[in-house]
Amino acid sequence: MERLRVLPIVLALGCAVAGSAPVFAQGGQEPSPAEPQQRSVRVHAPRPMPFLYDTGKQQGASSIEFHSFEHMAEKDRDLAADAEASIGERAGFAGLEFNEGSWSYRQLVCPALPNHLFLQFTRNNGRGDVSEFSASIPRGGTGRVRIIPIQRRGYSLFSPAPVNSLTISAFNHIRTEEEIKTTSDWLGTALCYAALAGAHPQAAPPMDAPEMPKAPAAPPTVLEILQRGGAEIRFTDVAAAPRPMEWTLTFDGAGKLLKASHAPASLEPLKTSQAKPVDVRGKLVSPATVDLRGKQIP
Repeated sequence: MERLRVLPIVLALGCAVAGSAPVFAQGGQEPSPAEPQQRSVRVHAPRPMPFLYDTGKQQGASSIEFHSFEHMAEKDRDLAADAEASIGERAGFAGLEFNEGSWSYRQLVCPALPNHLFLQFTRNNGRGDVSEFSASIPRGGTGRVRIIPIQRRGYSLFSPAPVNSLTISAFNHIRTEEEIKTTSDWLGTALCYAALAGAHPQAAPPMDAPEMPKAPAAPPTVLEILQRGGAEIRFTDVAAAPRPMEWTLTFDGAGKLLKASHAPASLEPLKTSQAKPVDVRGKLVSPATVDLRGKQIP
């Protein structure tokens, strides 16, 4: 009988303990009032740009200068003489007949790429028989001598030099050797490419320049920051004959030249740019087109 009396008491104590267990467990799961709430924040990285958007600091000229041998600096003459063997070897590989006939050269002055000496070689045997190529010589020994074929005896060796993949590749190697990541001299960079490809470029002035009414009614020089990153430079070579030529150079965000186009410029009345809004340094602007002096074109 005593055992039967004890059993209900034990069972009652067990039920009480079991019923109180969930209460303690729930109390341990309650967050502390002082504990801060965590939120995920999205950080939008700026679009990669090879050229500074603040083009108001652009101080580059609107044309490329050519210096004859007599007007070259002595150190540049010496550098050219030291590279003569390498230039001749590479020109021979390209079938330019460098060891035949009389060749002359002049310096192509390119402030946008200061760590290289650029030369343009020409052999003129009369009308229809002109050979021409550009040569790049690194200053300071960093890099290698490169040549860009323009024409041999009046004909392009592969495809027109301005749009040739070999020209684009050589230009990218030159810029890599320059170790340029971003620059404000975007027009100078484009003019240098055009000159290396055989042009004697002179860009159209900005729309508000005093000399604009005297220039051909050609599209103005612009830099457009692309929505996916990178940039597109457009300028019109008003000195090209028999008519102005429009150049378009497309760069990726790292500054690599992806594509070059070269076609007769449209001389129709200037129309308003319809550039789409783009992301510039993480901020949307519309339009993303500016002229040479850094002013947005409406």
